[in-house]
Amino acid sequence: MIRATAIASTIVDPSVVKTERDSAAWLGLVPKQYSTGGKEKLGGISKQGDRYLGRLLVVGAMAVIQHARRHPEKNPWLMNLLAKNPTKLEIFGCQ
Repeated sequence: MIRATAIASTIVDPSVVKTERDSAAWLGLVPKQYSTGGKEKLGGISKQGDRYLGRLLVVGAMAVIQHARRHPEKNPWLMNLLAKNPTKLEIFGCQ
């Protein structure tokens, strides 16, 4: 409930964000991109955007991961992702 009201109060005009990637970038939750010679490299997560909302979303993602670890049979797709990469790498989508 807190997350939903925080998102609703932060994103006043929903037409600003068209995709999930745009909303994550608007919140400052995507890695910086460096491109040269047609190769893309992803850097660290920027600390721009709404820090409170970003923290709420990260805490929520960690709660989902903890639940999935307790009940792996309910979330096999998430367990497959976690088997490949460290936990916080999966949360932010950096690969």
